[in-house]
Amino acid sequence: MTGDTGRVTYDVDGSVAVITLDRPAAHNALTVSMIGELFDAADAARADDGVLAVVLSGAGGRAFCAGGDLAELIPRLSAGELGILVPDPTKRFFSDLFTPVIAAVDGICVAGGLEILLGTDLRVASENAVFGLPEVRWGLVPGGGSHVRLPQQVPWAMAMQLLLTGDHIDARRAYEVGLVNEVVPSPQVLPRAMELARGIARNGPLAVRSAKEIAVRALANENAFTLEDAVNRRVIASPDATEGPLAFTERRAPRFGRSQETP
Repeated sequence: MTGDTGRVTYDVDGSVAVITLDRPAAHNALTVSMIGELFDAADAARADDGVLAVVLSGAGGRAFCAGGDLAELIPRLSAGELGILVPDPTKRFFSDLFTPVIAAVDGICVAGGLEILLGTDLRVASENAVFGLPEVRWGLVPGGGSHVRLPQQVPWAMAMQLLLTGDHIDARRAYEVGLVNEVVPSPQVLPRAMELARGIARNGPLAVRSAKEIAVRALANENAFTLEDAVNRRVIASPDATEGPLAFTERRAPRFGRSQETP
């Protein structure tokens, strides 16, 4: 569905900005234009002193975000255009936005969708939500900050399970390991996220932004993000990174090099 470029909408409801990933026919998979619009939305929230909290959701009720549109992204990434995903190697999704971001996750949240989620602060998930980083199954790595952020946010063994196996976990397991704050029925996801955002917005604005800024800056993730970017470039340039996405689009098992050899 690469012809459907999708969009990212930005609306302000009182003191809460609502960012919506809007490409429901493709499970809100991100096109290059949508990634740019997501960066622009974060910039708009950062620049507006009247925005005291942000709610991030996906349109359609079936997915938060299924990741990037591989058919569009992989050829450009393989050609060396990593800047379309990571314009600044020291930053990742929302890493320099100190306005609190609450995610409303209804349905699929995998690959780049989970990477975006890792840049949010509070997370409300629907009972049917699923989470995962399937990139390794297709010869790729989740280079949008997952190697740095995920082990900071969930226990090491769970982070490694998601990073190395490509397996998905359900909403209940995500709650158990601390990846999300709450699990609610699907119709309540966005209202509950808005409720949390409005509650935060009633607090002292400077105190709230400062609390997040201190917590984020104390992690000092910039060097780690740069390392991830450098190693990801090596993976993207490999034959596996060509074969994996091709196999995905052709709906077959990938035929990797040494990874498929019999010991």
